[in-house]
Order: sequence, then C-alpha cells, then structure tokens
Amino acid sequence: MKQIINASNAPAAIGPYSHAIEIEGYIFTSGQLGIDPATGKLCDGVEAQARQAFTNIKNVLEAAGASMDDVLKTTVFVTDLKDFVKVNAIYAEFFAPNFPARSCVQVAALPAGGLVEIEVIANKAADEIASF
Repeated sequence: MKQIINASNAPAAIGPYSHAIEIEGYIFTSGQLGIDPATGKLCDGVEAQARQAFTNIKNVLEAAGASMDDVLKTTVFVTDLKDFVKVNAIYAEFFAPNFPARSCVQVAALPAGGLVEIEVIANKAADEIASF
C-alpha cells in the first residue's frame, strides 16, 4: 500500500503532487527546488538553491522516517551545465562515500525560475545494502 509523505518543514507543493510516495520501504520524492520554506521564495544563486533543495530533500526523507544515507539514486536538473561544479560541491556536503547513483541533466527551464531541482529514490533498508 502506498503512503503519501508531506513534510511540514519543506516548501508547500506548487502543483498537484505530494512531497513523496512510500511503498514497501522505497521512497520516491518529487523534485525539490531551492525554495526556502520559511519565505516561500527561491534562494539567491545556484549554490544557495542547491543547498536548500538538498535540505528540502533531507526534510522530506526525515518525514518518511529515512535519511540521506538511505538514498539510492539522485537526479539533478540544472538550467546550465556550467553550474555542475558548484552543484557537485554542494552535493558532496550531503552525501558520504558509498555515494548514491546519480544523473545530472541540463533542462531548458525549471518551475518558478529555479536554477536547480533535485529528486531522489531512497530505501529505508539501504544501509543494509553491501557495496562491491
């Protein structure tokens, strides 16, 4: 049975979607922009937006009873691949070695004029998965 996850400390959805869906321990998050939940506005600059987007993801995962250590796969959307190095540095602040799998793609535009959007797939049993 799927469970709807909505985090009180993440920005409200700007459309008809949930923050995340959990089924059988797997958590699929909606994309998170760098919106500060306290102000409802985008942070200034790609680095601040990336940091806030990861913080929003972290908060959504915690609302589901999971953590960043449970992330299996990330998808990062940027409006300019020239920002990849900056976003990558922020990424490294949120993940430890034995990093999740990742895709990063450039898109023409993001909702609300965002510069970066991030979604993840996590599993509450991810810490039990061995690396080879």
